[in-house]
Amino acid sequence: MAESKTVHSPMLTYVSMLSLLTLCPPFVILLWYTLVHADGSVALTWEYLKQNGVEGFRSIWPKPSAVAWKIIACFAAFEAILQLALPGQRVEGPISPTGNQPVYKANGLAAYAVTLITYLSLWWLGIFNPAIVYDHLGEIFSALIMGSFVFCIFLYIKGHLAPSSSDSGSSGNILIDFYWGMELYPRIGKSFDIKVFTNCRFGMMSWAVLALTYCIKQYEVNGRVSDSMLVNTALMVVYVSKFFLWEAGYWNTMDIAHDRAGFYICWGCLVWVPSVYTSPGLYLVNHPVNLGTQLALFILVAGILCIYVNYDCDRQRQEFRKTNGKCLIWGKAPSKITASYTTANGEKKSSLLLTSGWWGLSRHFHYMPEILAAFFWTLPALFNHFLPYFYVVFLTILLFDRAKRDDDRCSSKYQKYWKQYCEKVPYRIIPGIY
Repeated sequence: MAESKTVHSPMLTYVSMLSLLTLCPPFVILLWYTLVHADGSVALTWEYLKQNGVEGFRSIWPKPSAVAWKIIACFAAFEAILQLALPGQRVEGPISPTGNQPVYKANGLAAYAVTLITYLSLWWLGIFNPAIVYDHLGEIFSALIMGSFVFCIFLYIKGHLAPSSSDSGSSGNILIDFYWGMELYPRIGKSFDIKVFTNCRFGMMSWAVLALTYCIKQYEVNGRVSDSMLVNTALMVVYVSKFFLWEAGYWNTMDIAHDRAGFYICWGCLVWVPSVYTSPGLYLVNHPVNLGTQLALFILVAGILCIYVNYDCDRQRQEFRKTNGKCLIWGKAPSKITASYTTANGEKKSSLLLTSGWWGLSRHFHYMPEILAAFFWTLPALFNHFLPYFYVVFLTILLFDRAKRDDDRCSSKYQKYWKQYCEKVPYRIIPGIY
């Protein structure tokens, strides 16, 4: 039996799931259309749909083309080969509720370097023009929407018929099982981890690849790259570089260690990440902004500072866990709580909860610099249109909801020890406010 996934009321949970299942796919297409063909104006898109109705919407939804499928297949195959073939350090993930401990090969940073070097080299040598990706982007998103939905059906069936470990099971509800997933650590064979592929090697890798693609497209169209695009691209690439530098730490987070492989995580990483997360750069392709040296440098430095703080938060916690609390946090011995808990198998275990450093400011302080970083790589678009800032709004909602879900899970797991932790670190995200 799968663990309960609902932390909101049942009605709100079902409404949310059905809304996301039905509204996210068309939203991806509308976002692409508005940014590329409607001057970034929601009002223009709305006027077009109001005048043309359902037929108008059908006309703007591109059909997946052979070129789109080939681009997706080549990229996915390349990343899968790198995930399997590149050497990497053996890393053990956190022990699951049923006592399993997944083992990973930490070669993400190498795969990231190989991917970007290969992509840029193909462009530089005239073998492949990244502008082709931009020109077929609507078809690519359409193909991803369909293909990823089919992939989620495969995950649902696999979870029923051939789960990879005992960390799987059904809630008894088809909708919940499809949306939240059946398996915690699904694999193909012994070595190919599906969530590492969908979340890291496809989703996050495509973010950096598309950021570079938009930059190259603007160069081809205008003969130069605006300072706004350079700042946006640089900050996104730095952020994704930070992610792969810290990838082994990501395998301890809620996405991998607690959320199962279903529509929410896998479709989101395969479709939502490349379409929505990259949208500020997509807007800038046709809307170059001249920021000037001083403003451009200010935004760049502020963004890099936020990314560094976000990284240092995760590094601090990772070092604390790795040394079992025997390290220095801001030059001092860490303050901590030893929390006992019982696994699903009835085994007694304990965890250390860090209550100093960044983690003494709030329980999820690392979300603050992450949201601010997203704001700074969107800021080069300035404020002529709201749509480039949709990702910032979405990310804020996502992380605030994730903080609540994580707190609820930890409260259930650690019980009285979590209460002690909350008394010592009373704020959830924003110190002194929330």
